[in-house]
Parts: sequence; C-alpha cells; structure tokens
Amino acid sequence: MTPTGGDAAARTARRPSFIITIDVEADDCWGDQTSIRTANAAHLPRFQALCERYGLRPTYLVDWAMARDPAFQRFGRSLTERGAGEIGMHLHAWTTPPLVPLTAADHRFKPFLTEYPEDVMAAKVETATRILTQTFGVAPVSHRGGRWALDETYARVLVGHGYLADCSVTPLVSWAGTLGAPGGAGLRDYSAFPARPYFLHPADIGRAGDSPLLEVPMTIVPRRHGPLAARAGRLLRRGRVTRRAARLLFPETVWMRPDGRNRRAMAEALLRDDRDHVEFMLHSSELMPGGSPCFRTPRSVEALYRDMESLFSAAAGRFQGRTLAEYRAEFAARDGHATGALPDPV
Repeated sequence: MTPTGGDAAARTARRPSFIITIDVEADDCWGDQTSIRTANAAHLPRFQALCERYGLRPTYLVDWAMARDPAFQRFGRSLTERGAGEIGMHLHAWTTPPLVPLTAADHRFKPFLTEYPEDVMAAKVETATRILTQTFGVAPVSHRGGRWALDETYARVLVGHGYLADCSVTPLVSWAGTLGAPGGAGLRDYSAFPARPYFLHPADIGRAGDSPLLEVPMTIVPRRHGPLAARAGRLLRRGRVTRRAARLLFPETVWMRPDGRNRRAMAEALLRDDRDHVEFMLHSSELMPGGSPCFRTPRSVEALYRDMESLFSAAAGRFQGRTLAEYRAEFAARDGHATGALPDPV
C-alpha cells in the first residue's frame, strides 16, 4: 500500500528517541559495605537541570533504598508533578524485602533476583512496585534488573505486576560466568540478543513474541579501531594474562555510558547507524565524587559533566527526548501491539 502524504510527512517529521536511563541506587553498590548510604540523592538535581537544558526526559529506575530516601522522594515528586521525567523500578535482590538470605553474606555476593525461588522474586517485585506507587503517586511501568539480570520467569513476574518496558538486555555482551550466589547459574549471555527493541517472547526472552513487555536494549555497538590497534587487541586477547589489558586498551564494544575515557567513541556511535532509539545509562552514584569506582574525585565528576554536555548537545539536534514509557507507547502504536498508554496517577 502506498503511504498517504500525511503518513509520509509524519514519518519524516518523527525523530528517533534519545532515552536516558539512570539506575538510582545507593552509594558505591560495587563495594562490600554492610551499611547502605544514599547521599548521592542530593546530586540528582544538577543532572536533571542538564537534561532539561537540552529537552531530554530521563527515566529514573529506582531501587528500594533510594525510594525511601527523603531527598530523593522530594526530587521524584517534583519530577512527576512537572512531567519532567519518569520514575521506574530497579531491583537489587539483596536489599529489597522480603529479605531471604541466599548466601552466607548477600551484601558481598549480591545474588541476582533470578537466583531466588519464583515466589520470593514476585514478593520482592511487589514490594518495590508498591513503595514507588505509594511514594510518587504513579504505578511504575519501566524496569531494569539489578546487575542486568533477566530471565523468562522474571519477565513473567514483571508482566504480572503491570510493567510494560524493560531495558536489562545488553546486546553484544555476555555475562556468562558472572556470579551472584556461589554455585549459582549466574547471568545470561546476551551477546546474540537483538539490538533493536522487540516485544519479548514469553518462553524465550532472546526473541520477539507477543508479550506486552517491550525490551528496549541498551545501546552497545562494535568499537571501530584502526588496523594496528585492531591487530594489537587481537594479540593481547590471545593471552590469559593480557586479556584484561586488551579490554581496557582496545575494547571491543562502545556503550552509551560514559566512563571517563569514551567521549569520542560515544559521539561517533551516536551518529553511526540509522537507529530508532539510542539508550544512555548511568548510575546515580556516579554523579557524586566517591560514589563509584569510575568517578572518585570532584575533578572526575566535572569531566563527566563535560562529556555528558557534549553528548546531549549533539543528541538534541537529531533525537527526540523520550522516557521509556513514552517510547513504549509510541512503539506499540506503530507496531499495532497493545495500547501502551501511560498510567494514570493513583
């Protein structure tokens, strides 16, 4: 069928989506601390102001600890009241009630939610969903698994609690061998998963199906190296001792996630392909000096802001800022899937 002039004009006018996802979680979750601190909540208003300067609308994926932080509660309520972004859910299984010890030291091993029995998984998702709904007045519909965890059972639990969008999949990246509970199954190999959004198949989250849950994969693309650098990387990866050096010096992929060394690579990846969406991510604790392994000093955080400003400025001209829920609603309408309507306040 030949498109009408109005349809063609609408497609021409539509810009691809730039989706900002922030894992809102406690300070330095990479560490082995037994106490939970949430001082990084005070650093989010500056980041939000940067996003608004470029017309971008972040999705804050919030864990249990941060949902209970008074500073973040004030920030999140202001965000939703102004319609300046979205509150979604992020779940760390070792801190979200009900606390059912899975290892001798869950704070150290950080087990994946997918390693718990299904009834415990469902109870934790219910707890996380309830506190966000009660605190911010809107039921969350967007989600990312803690430590990128997702499987078919987890997806089914999310659907049962009304979630419409997930962003746990990391194409080109395998987490096989990454452990939570000692002796556990670990994480999935996402390396062959689709890079473009798709509605999950209930029996196989690695392929498209008829689930209402839209997978919006993290933007990760192959890294482009010159011939000499590519050859050096291949040689280093052959040795067991030098593989770590290869990953640092000649990474095989580019994430749309700043690490203090990839500003140019992110800018190049932003414009490389004809993409329907680009998904950026960061942890809330990375906005605070000392809150993460990558950004330990005020100077490194200032450099992070320069990198983000450069990237957001480039994105603003070509992309439309959308939250995960907004993107899911638009994608569903174009795809002829479920309505994807945004939730009403509760």
